[in-house]
Amino acid sequence: MSSISKISLKHSLLQLQCHFTWNLRREDVDLDDLEETVGDQIKFFIESNSKNYNLLSYVHHLKNANEEALRSLKKAEEIVERNHPDEIARRSLVTWGNYAWIYYYMERYEEAQSYVSKVVNSCKKLSSTAQWTIQLPEIDAEKGWAFLKFGGIYYKRAKDCFEDALKGDPNNPEFNAGYAIAMYRLENYFHRECEDASLSFKPLKRAVELNPGDTSIVALFALKLQDLNQADEGERYIEEAMQKTPDLPYFLRYAAKFYRRRGDTDKALEIVKKALSVTPNSAFLHHQLALCYRAKLFQLKKSTRYPPQDQVEELIQRAIFHFKKVTDKRPKLYVAHTDLAKMYAEAKRYEEAKAAFQKAFQINNMPDSDKQQCYYYYGNFQRFQMKSESEAIQCYIEALKIENDSYLFHKCRTTLKKLLEQRIQGGSRNATDFGTLGFIHNLNGEKHEAIECYEKAVELCPNNEEYLSALCELQLSVSR
Repeated sequence: MSSISKISLKHSLLQLQCHFTWNLRREDVDLDDLEETVGDQIKFFIESNSKNYNLLSYVHHLKNANEEALRSLKKAEEIVERNHPDEIARRSLVTWGNYAWIYYYMERYEEAQSYVSKVVNSCKKLSSTAQWTIQLPEIDAEKGWAFLKFGGIYYKRAKDCFEDALKGDPNNPEFNAGYAIAMYRLENYFHRECEDASLSFKPLKRAVELNPGDTSIVALFALKLQDLNQADEGERYIEEAMQKTPDLPYFLRYAAKFYRRRGDTDKALEIVKKALSVTPNSAFLHHQLALCYRAKLFQLKKSTRYPPQDQVEELIQRAIFHFKKVTDKRPKLYVAHTDLAKMYAEAKRYEEAKAAFQKAFQINNMPDSDKQQCYYYYGNFQRFQMKSESEAIQCYIEALKIENDSYLFHKCRTTLKKLLEQRIQGGSRNATDFGTLGFIHNLNGEKHEAIECYEKAVELCPNNEEYLSALCELQLSVSR
């Protein structure tokens, strides 16, 4: 193939709607874990297998297994031909786009071009105005599902995709389910509080109404009811769904979470273990199991002043074992590292706790909300386990530098203010304590109190440019 026609082919490929043009980056996921997750979903969700095989083909390509990728695409084609013989073109555009890209990377350019032509011709048949691509709700939804699989930084894009899909088919149960899941995950991903906590309620309710047989969505709706202090109503949904799909791991994982949060850890453990017997490598389920053991540990400590040490030790070790499983399988999942760190702290294994926290901080592209939470937890570790107030203060300050209106931002601010006031009342002559308290007062809009603190900081450390600058800005702002 000439260099000109190769450039022309690449230009054509970039116009296609498929996984290769959706900016799904390999560095944002653990490919082995994603391959396993998609494989499990192929096993349990037959109706969506063409989409899962399309995604699996992309994962195989990212793992340099293009022949395996082609086999996955062949399976996707067979499913569409079998289940939708009258809509083959409409439902195969993503598959054919993936074929074209994989053949291109295999340097089989004629086959790549043939699939490009297949997509172009099909688009023209489906829409008289189409040139290269066509706006179809099925493609928007498939894009949304792919974004959901690639993790938290893609959730907003997933929500947007499902919104686009619903414009074309507002009553489609699958599109409504995808939109509800995206909204639910967005709330949890950004640690939404207060009025934001109910944003996913209506989408989840709508999805359940459209397809009450989708027990995974039913379980998420039950969890949302629990969030909104309607746990009895939520349990009714869980119990009904348990009758419908008693062995579906994607339902059981959320049912277990429901009972753990309700305080019934024995029932939660029973359900998680049942789900793990079906999908034994699920990082999500190992995380749930570890959280159950942690909850039992806290219940035991709360129930008696002197809990049996052998039981305490056993629960700690079991929690550590399963948190460690999650960090091994999902090294980019920051919450697994912080949960493991906190459990090491419970075991007084402080060096291992520090190392786990450091691994969390080393995760690339961590969202600000996660980073803020990480600083808060590490600050607590430094304060309560390592007895280092100065290190804790520095962590809380770093958390506050990430300005947002989150629950943790306010908690850090309150904790830090109280801690600094205690130090100053105890006779501290540290300029940093006064400067930091000035910073907190300024955050709270308490400008006169902030000025007093910065004046004291400058008195103790006259040449500190940071304190002088902050003091000058504050004095100017109150004089205007």
